[in-house]
Amino acid sequence: MGLGKNNIEAGSSSHSIPIAREDTPLLGRSKQSSQFKTLANIFIAIVGSGVLGLPYTFMKSGWLFGVCTLFSIALLTYYCMMLLVLTRRKLESLTGFSKINSFGDLGYAVCGPIGRFSVDTMIILSQAGFCVSYMIFIANTFAHLFNSSASQAQTFLGLTPNKWYIWGCFPLQLGINAIPTLTHLAPLSIFADIVQLGAMGVVLGKDAVMIAQNKPNVQAFGGWNVFFYCVGVCTYAFEGIGMVLPLESETRNKKSYGMILGLAMGMISMLYALFGAMGYLAFGVETRDIITTNIGTGILSTLVQLGLCINLFFSFPLMMNPVYEVLERRLTQGSYSLWVRWMVVLLVSLVALLVPNFADFLSLVGSSVCIALGFVFPALFHFLVFKDESSLGKLVLDGAIVLIGIVLGVSGTWTSLMEIFGTKA
Repeated sequence: MGLGKNNIEAGSSSHSIPIAREDTPLLGRSKQSSQFKTLANIFIAIVGSGVLGLPYTFMKSGWLFGVCTLFSIALLTYYCMMLLVLTRRKLESLTGFSKINSFGDLGYAVCGPIGRFSVDTMIILSQAGFCVSYMIFIANTFAHLFNSSASQAQTFLGLTPNKWYIWGCFPLQLGINAIPTLTHLAPLSIFADIVQLGAMGVVLGKDAVMIAQNKPNVQAFGGWNVFFYCVGVCTYAFEGIGMVLPLESETRNKKSYGMILGLAMGMISMLYALFGAMGYLAFGVETRDIITTNIGTGILSTLVQLGLCINLFFSFPLMMNPVYEVLERRLTQGSYSLWVRWMVVLLVSLVALLVPNFADFLSLVGSSVCIALGFVFPALFHFLVFKDESSLGKLVLDGAIVLIGIVLGVSGTWTSLMEIFGTKA
């Protein structure tokens, strides 16, 4: 969860109280962040709800194939994160000072208004996509906890229970998203990550028991036809590239930032691989799209699932804040607009109603906007800035990443859409 998956330049605001920007590190702003604080902020920014869909993805792809894909995406993500850092440092060396505080700033510095517009568009789609996944998670979890398997398929006034839960959240989300200043909600995001780590610990414990008792049949390789699907979910799980530039700006020892970022990515990769593989090894073909629904309905598991739902519910307005900043900057000259916020909440809720499967939607968001933000834009910006001085090999590598990103994005988006419409049908 957390405040950050991407970042933008804040628009002007008519409020005297500063609005919590999406590029604000969760543990507070400081021009002299310690290495540990930077490491913690990176961890909070990256670890999110996407990890809960990894076991289901590994079931489709095979555990070994899933783990290999996960580590490959982690390595590519780290490399592209460092491309952003190097690109900004190069631009700073040319001007002597920096006004590049965010991904959108970098897009503007490299490509002008079209660069900022492209980044802003991807940020709107990605942040809204994260919130759609939150609504799907909450609805499906509530249906699992409070409705029997038979009643989950029944309809009332044409709507299944999980759709009623989405509409039940809707008026409440209108209320909390109307709050113009969300700074005081930021601690909830840190608490959300603590709850999620606790939930992951409970699930891993249950996984270990199930593996020892049942030893279900599993496959190491599920076939190349699910490759793009797996890439999409893994990319979503690592989506935190928007926090790279703000956190690098505030690191006390900038020379060590690459090492800290690499350490964080390595730790997260190991945690993700363990969580995804053990979830699949424990439940086999019975692995569900939200792994927490596999752990039963005992008191502990119920509390864990409710805790995740509560924290995702309150993370919704925090994740939507960068969307509001972009739209209000472009539509209302940066002034607060209630109708813009409510229309966005309505659109997010409507999309959540149309997508039944949590992991399928993770793959769609990861394959489309997350690949563009995580791979295509960093490599493209780096190529444009260094094209006159880099070696041919580095330029070819940048071009290859852009090309691979486009292929993965188009193919993965198509595969995910087929999964979603196939499930729906």
